[in-house]
Amino acid sequence: MSATAQPISNVATASAITKPPLKIFRNLQSKIALTPMMATVIVVFIGCSIWTIVYSLTSSRILPTSNFAKDFVGIDQYTRLFTSSRWQLSVRNLFVFSIFSLAFTFVLGFLLAVFMDQKIRFENTFRTIFLYPFALSFIITGIVWAWALNPAFGLQKSVRDLGWTNFTFDWIANRQMVVYSLVIAAVWQGTGLMMALMLAGLRGIDDEIWKASRVDGIPKWRTYWSIIIPMMRPVFITALVLFAAGAVRTYDLVVAMTGGGPGLSSQFPTVYVYEFMFVSNLAQGLAASSVLLAAVAIIVIPWAFYEFGQKKS
Repeated sequence: MSATAQPISNVATASAITKPPLKIFRNLQSKIALTPMMATVIVVFIGCSIWTIVYSLTSSRILPTSNFAKDFVGIDQYTRLFTSSRWQLSVRNLFVFSIFSLAFTFVLGFLLAVFMDQKIRFENTFRTIFLYPFALSFIITGIVWAWALNPAFGLQKSVRDLGWTNFTFDWIANRQMVVYSLVIAAVWQGTGLMMALMLAGLRGIDDEIWKASRVDGIPKWRTYWSIIIPMMRPVFITALVLFAAGAVRTYDLVVAMTGGGPGLSSQFPTVYVYEFMFVSNLAQGLAASSVLLAAVAIIVIPWAFYEFGQKKS
């Protein structure tokens, strides 16, 4: 009997050795190391997001309500939000700011990247100069541009002192144009980062493509338009998501540069959220922040599916 039991035992042992571990136990050490970060994300981000949405359905004023059932008002805060002229102005300013700042940042950043990709001399010096504005915080950028665009002692006064006494550039004090002065500051700060992203994409293009286009006599501008730019589509999408999400979160630039003025003409949704959440109406601020959260999710989630879905496939 012992002679027949031995092969069965060997087979069982071999089966136990070759059987892969359960999926949940694969890379166990890495999963244990990531547990604190995952717990932080779940508690801080997801938990706070749920808390924000829940209390936006109440009539909380300075502090969160202690009696949720009594102070529950449904979507009243959202109804009041979307009928508020101040919120509508904030959204319109954000839309204008996002469109123009993204367009100019993309175009200038790509042109600078093409310029840097020509193997020019002093490339590192130029790269440092172009990236320097990105090293500054939006607070510093806002203060510098507030001084530069101030009609009393900025660009307008400097040009008039040179003899052009009729020169006028008072966008920062003009209710109709103040949002475009914010666009100037945002483009100045973001173009360097965009250039770096685009340059990384251009440097990833195979040199054989350039050699083939030169052999076929294809003009350089057409090679960029028909071949290089389509090949850089993932870089464009990633940059678009990063800058679009940053535009939605714009706050410190507005506060430092215009303070939301003149009057309320340069109000942004983030300024609206802060002033209501920490000053007068907590639930109204939470409703506005929930709308901003949804806007960022609309931008980020399709990008995540596109990026990670393609890698998985």
